[in-house]
Amino acid sequence: MTTIGFIGLGTMGAAMVARLLEAGLDVAVWNRTASAADPLVEAGATRLGGPADAFERDVTISMLSNDQAVDAVFSEQLLTGASGSLHVNMASVSTELARELEARHAAADVRYLGAPVLGRPHVARAGQLNIVVGGKEADVEAAAPALDALGKKTWHIGESPAAAALVKIGVNYNLIHALLALGESINMVERGGIDGQLFVDILTDAAFTGSAYTGYGKIIAERSYFPAAFDTALGLKDLALTEAAAAEVGAALPSSPTLRGLFEAAVADEKLKDGDWSIIAEVIRRR
Repeated sequence: MTTIGFIGLGTMGAAMVARLLEAGLDVAVWNRTASAADPLVEAGATRLGGPADAFERDVTISMLSNDQAVDAVFSEQLLTGASGSLHVNMASVSTELARELEARHAAADVRYLGAPVLGRPHVARAGQLNIVVGGKEADVEAAAPALDALGKKTWHIGESPAAAALVKIGVNYNLIHALLALGESINMVERGGIDGQLFVDILTDAAFTGSAYTGYGKIIAERSYFPAAFDTALGLKDLALTEAAAAEVGAALPSSPTLRGLFEAAVADEKLKDGDWSIIAEVIRRR
């Protein structure tokens, strides 16, 4: 049986560990806030003493919140003692950090996959994620027991972890635009006396059948933003990753300033900042 060391037990990480345990895999966990591991230990996971202990397992998986957290945990010092091990980073990170992590792992002789995921926590819990992987084929095969348990499809796009990061950034930018379009159109029909959920039902049956429109449309129509599976600060973070990636490759993002204004307004508002990132619809409603 493949043994897994899992680092990062936020909403997404905890759902992923629960799925791995349900699939019968041997999982040991660590989180900076130790209490986050308690329910998973009760469910059958082993508690690790620190992040370095994760590398004693066959595969180390991490799901941390942003560049700063990933960079801080996977330092040169930590990796020095992990020669020969395999790390699968499933967080959304910048292309710049993706390249730095690839080099840092190579210098320490640690095998590395960039494997950001597409899907919300309930999708992870059901093992239905799409996983975009950049790294060596042999390492993808070694991580397959975990990847297959977590995802309905693994997209191996080549050997570059930065390329996987760029694909995830591009997908998230489309999701952000879906939030903008839903917020504007639901607000418009509501102001015309039409029930928001009725509009979403028509929209998603007639034209936009994907999970982003059905899921986020319902959240916006019902204003059910709490508790957040993915909050406004994380949304702004993903927008910033897109802006940085676009600048790097010389791509124009004409709508980015509008989206940034919405997210910055939401993050600055005490009543909105802890809500799901689709709460930018409330900024639109107010305007």
